[in-house]
Amino acid sequence: MRQPPPTDEKLLHERVLRQERVVSTEVFMRYMEPIVEVLTKRMGCDEDDANQCAVDAIYSYLSNPTRYEPGKGRLFSYLMQAAKHRAWDKRRAADARDRKHQKFGSDVEHGELASNGVLENSVEAKLVMERLEKRQILKSERDKKAVKLILEGERSTERLAEALELGPLPRDELKRKVKQHRDRLLKLLVRFGQSLEGGGKEDSDDES
Repeated sequence: MRQPPPTDEKLLHERVLRQERVVSTEVFMRYMEPIVEVLTKRMGCDEDDANQCAVDAIYSYLSNPTRYEPGKGRLFSYLMQAAKHRAWDKRRAADARDRKHQKFGSDVEHGELASNGVLENSVEAKLVMERLEKRQILKSERDKKAVKLILEGERSTERLAEALELGPLPRDELKRKVKQHRDRLLKLLVRFGQSLEGGGKEDSDDES
């Protein structure tokens, strides 16, 4: 990977400070490819993340070029370090999301979701619902409504029965039907959480 000579970088930086019209394009053409190469080959970033981190680092520099001090190092090193920091931030954010989803799967598996309100009135329930819908895990509107209630900690037989559209039934039969559906949906959520932990795709569940 070839880097621009220090003298060229110095001249380029001076042109950025003068805000010459075409210099932004030159900065991108000169540094995008080598930065992406480092992020993908040495840090293991996927290409999309690497490109985004490189773009962010270069835009940040172009927006405030005075933050770069030529006497402290090469411009390429400055941009590369900024891109690496963004890549590390992305990785930490992804790890944090994974930990949340692993905890979610564990809470569901041990029957703690509804009892302790893990997701009650929180953005977690919305996030899980969005991911379930995106991956088409839930096949019917009634399942979507029921899962949303379960995620929010709802335990009322009547409310779950209404969401599941079970209709008028004797009390004991209604409770039995709700339990069947709730157990089915909890198993689906457990598999969903486990697949997130393992990095695989969730299995869909047959509508009953």
